[in-house]
Amino acid sequence: MFHDDLVTSIPANIPNTMSIDLNTRGAKKARSYSGYAHIDSTENPGSENHLFYWFFESQTCNPHVAVADQQELISSTPLLIWLNGGPGASSLLGLFMENGPLAIGDDAAGTVSVTSTTWNQEAHVVYWDQPLGTGYSYSDAGEYVKGEKALAGMFWEALQKFFGAHPEYARCPLYVCGESYAGKYVPAIALEIDERNRRQEGQHLDLRGISVGNGWIKPELSLRVLIDYAYTTGFLGIGQKESLYEDYAVFQAALHEGKTKKATKLGNDLVADVLAYGGDFDFYDVRRWDDLPMGALRAYLDSADVKNALHVRTDVPWQCADNAGPVAEALVKDNMADASGLYTELVDKGYKTLLYTGNFDTACGYQSTEEILDDLMRRKGPQEHAEWRNAPRVIWTQAQGDPKGFVRRRGNLTQVSVPDSGHEVPAFQPQICREMLYNWLFDRPFAGYDPQQPLKPVNGDAGQRKA
Repeated sequence: MFHDDLVTSIPANIPNTMSIDLNTRGAKKARSYSGYAHIDSTENPGSENHLFYWFFESQTCNPHVAVADQQELISSTPLLIWLNGGPGASSLLGLFMENGPLAIGDDAAGTVSVTSTTWNQEAHVVYWDQPLGTGYSYSDAGEYVKGEKALAGMFWEALQKFFGAHPEYARCPLYVCGESYAGKYVPAIALEIDERNRRQEGQHLDLRGISVGNGWIKPELSLRVLIDYAYTTGFLGIGQKESLYEDYAVFQAALHEGKTKKATKLGNDLVADVLAYGGDFDFYDVRRWDDLPMGALRAYLDSADVKNALHVRTDVPWQCADNAGPVAEALVKDNMADASGLYTELVDKGYKTLLYTGNFDTACGYQSTEEILDDLMRRKGPQEHAEWRNAPRVIWTQAQGDPKGFVRRRGNLTQVSVPDSGHEVPAFQPQICREMLYNWLFDRPFAGYDPQQPLKPVNGDAGQRKA
């Protein structure tokens, strides 16, 4: 089967003096496809919108064996959608800096290498640039999405185009994954897929669940937690904290009055003040003064040779921003909206749900996720709430006994807190994060112990606890 979006090789540096072959015998190779889902615009009839994807088949499949001869394996392998946030952050950040099969160095040439911690080791993974104006995705008419419903509808159409071109993956168990502002994108898209499936529209997609890392889900809560965390870690004095609480009350009032555009401005101003008072510490990792460096990624992705390899027009710029620029401006009314109710819907519908956090993130870290999930279970009723609170919080351990994470599971809901990590957990703890994902995905155990259970001897050592 031939696909005109097949990626056979990519430049291994900006000058294109070396290449990485994605489709030869030998080392861990995989089928890879990249290109566009072309979608008719509803706002501007006669024009099109173009959402970019880059797909990597699971390394458990053999790229040199015909699809028909391994279709059962291909179809039974989970397919993960990965979305970065922003708004305006390209998902190629996730590919090259977090969980993809490729990484870019910070040398002048922008040398690209193959990683050993990629998520496509046991799953298919497709990275999507969305919404419009993000990464390589663009609109003929300069269109941008203004809310989650429009975004989700457009993305569902893009998935239909992708699976129409690649029917060999259409029956795969599907999981929508992402981080940060994708804490809004992911549940909106999952519910759109669920709704279209129920209405029997288009190709049925076998949606199984969602995964979100450090999600921007309930901004009202995250902003309060930000003030408290900055104070607790010594970046604010008590007088500054009280002054920020006053500003927070003004933000809350605007939000509760439905003045969402004003609330977004006030919320962004509040973040800026907290960071300024703390000497401009890294919003995404309280231990750092600067965010993870992008290195030469922009120069690499803007090169004509890379665009040709990925089937992107050379006149299309690679756009990447974090809560700034036209993508964020179009979503100004969405930014501070509460998306936590969408998770309640998905959990109630039986979809597997994983929320994980790096404990040094001040933007949308552990405490806000903990309180969001507690409220979610409270809404389900007193019994469910009590069962969630009483569920064992297992210390997931490494071989030498140090914690990999703290895990709580009940029914289809899993929560993991990852120590020694900032906002982008797959970047800070790539091996642990991939193991976490696969444990959740394939129902593998999180080996460890419940510290609230009585001491039990393990291997003759009475000082250990056993789960």
